[in-house]
Amino acid sequence: MLDVQLGALDAGLPPGVEEALDLVAAFDETLGTGLGRLSEQGAQAITGLAAAVAATPLGDRAVEAADKIATGSVAGDHLTMLAGARAALLGAVADALLARFDEALGRTRASWEEPAAGPVEAPENLLVGCRSWLHEVAITGWRGVGHDLVAASDQAIEAMFGEPALRRAAVLLDGLAAELRASSPVATMERLPERRWADLWTRALMLTQPGRAGADPGVPVSGRLLILGADVHEHATAVQVQVHGLLEPKDGGTPRLVRTAISATKVDTVVGPAVWGVLQDYPALLGALARHLSLDLTDMPLLASGDLLWDDAKAAAGELAAPFAVARVQLAGALAPAGPPIDRHPVAIAEPVFVEGYKAVKVDEGIEFRLGDQAIAVTTDRLPGCGPLTPQLLATSTACIGLLRWDGRWLLQPLAVQSTVKRQQVAVHNGDWALGPTDPKVVKSLARSGDAVAVLRERAGRLLRK
Repeated sequence: MLDVQLGALDAGLPPGVEEALDLVAAFDETLGTGLGRLSEQGAQAITGLAAAVAATPLGDRAVEAADKIATGSVAGDHLTMLAGARAALLGAVADALLARFDEALGRTRASWEEPAAGPVEAPENLLVGCRSWLHEVAITGWRGVGHDLVAASDQAIEAMFGEPALRRAAVLLDGLAAELRASSPVATMERLPERRWADLWTRALMLTQPGRAGADPGVPVSGRLLILGADVHEHATAVQVQVHGLLEPKDGGTPRLVRTAISATKVDTVVGPAVWGVLQDYPALLGALARHLSLDLTDMPLLASGDLLWDDAKAAAGELAAPFAVARVQLAGALAPAGPPIDRHPVAIAEPVFVEGYKAVKVDEGIEFRLGDQAIAVTTDRLPGCGPLTPQLLATSTACIGLLRWDGRWLLQPLAVQSTVKRQQVAVHNGDWALGPTDPKVVKSLARSGDAVAVLRERAGRLLRK
């Protein structure tokens, strides 16, 4: 893959991508100072954003909204239209990048089919309350945000957590509010995370629109799941493991690229290999990760996005299925899913790939995998502390299963590598410690410090008994 396909990926950005990103960046900068007091440059930024979608169904309303805001007449609907224009531009960028990726790797991708899901049923007053806060933030600008403005969101967000249909939006809004609270007063910050906060603001507005489609109910599927690797997302109070794999349908047909996720809450003292302890409600999936087994699925719900809604009771351990063997033989011919419109964003690109025969080289920015005159940067900042994969193993590896991401350039996020340790070739995966660490040094360290999850459970049980 590395020599031929990367050459195609690195042949410049697809037409229009750079210009679209410049328009989005200009709008994001304007959100920093606020849409309520636009400079001439800020007015040009919002009119340029609207003009970029003039030929789309958003066109007339987006242009009208930009003109109104530029003259000082800011209404909630106007802000929503600009958020929609921004989301549409970034969605188009993601589509162009994925089209270039599919062409380079010869990957076949399914077309998007809207699932049969009814509208979200939620109290309108909660949606109105959250949108009003988002509007006020946009008018004020990030630089004007202080503790009082952040606190104004607390009541609405707390009420949203009580509505199951709004929990996704509530978590997003709670995260944005927490970041703003930790940064307040924002005016004192030297540099703002403009793109990130604008992404969160835009998505929050999209998720709180009345009449938005509800959750995809999924279609039951049966077959064999062959695991490629695990991507661990860990925060102070939560952990999520996304598992990427291939689904071989029971009734035959082309294997499909799928992913699934399991998650749990935790406390900030549960770190490293101990985080697997809070995920013990999923023994089938954890066992398959640690033992490199396939899983036989029966009527597991599959969303149009390619995500399996994991139910451990509908999965049974199968035969050994080494991820590197699966990647070598079947990954190239698998059918990739289309992304839901609301999720089409460059940062959401995470495509499973297999590379081998390269030379790992240390550079100033980290590690590169090189083959001939082609190279790809390897990102190590996503290596989880709960697995055995380390930068040292990457530096001596010769084959890798990873996720190809885009952050201004294509980057490879390793999920597993084949490397040489003490003159023997070994395969090391992020999920190898799902049932507990296998490294004797780590086992001894945990024995000395104790099992944090077991200790917390014992203390919680003691409190409940009282």
